[in-house]
Order: sequence, then C-alpha cells, then structure tokens
Amino acid sequence: MKTVDTAFVKVRGRVQGVGFRYFVYKHAEKYGLSGWVKNCLDGSVEILVQGDKNVLISFLDEIKKGNPFTKITDFQIEWSKLETLNNFRIVH
Repeated sequence: MKTVDTAFVKVRGRVQGVGFRYFVYKHAEKYGLSGWVKNCLDGSVEILVQGDKNVLISFLDEIKKGNPFTKITDFQIEWSKLETLNNFRIVH
C-alpha cells in the first residue's frame, strides 16, 4: 500500500460547538486532502490529514486561524507517513 505525508493535529481552545470541524472539513475539500476531524472528550479537536506536504502546510496555516467563532490556544502538529486514506470526513 502507498504511504503519504500525514499530519496529526491536536487543537485546543474554544473549538467545539463553534463550527470548527465543518470549517476544517471545507478547507480539506478545497485542498483535495484526505483524513478526518473529530471532537475529543477533553474539549479539543483532533485532525488527521494527508496529502502533498506543501499543500498540507498551506492547509494547516489556514486552519490555525480558525473561523470567526473559534479561539485557538494550542495547535500541535506531528508529522509521519501513513497508508493513504481515500476521503476526508467528520467523525462523530
């Protein structure tokens, strides 16, 4: 199976109940990326996103800004190479 650049992101702050997952989803679609975004029990949001590293960097730069309702206090990225995913989805 093919591997691809992958970023695992943990976002903390006011990121739940403010449309942040949908914001991330729409930007992933815009950039043609695969992966997922989900709310965590501790109030954070996790994102796993795959694609070309330069595209991922542009995507993450936009995501760091958040939407008008978010207040991001911490944005951690871990890079790796994982097996390719086929789409991007919101995990419930």
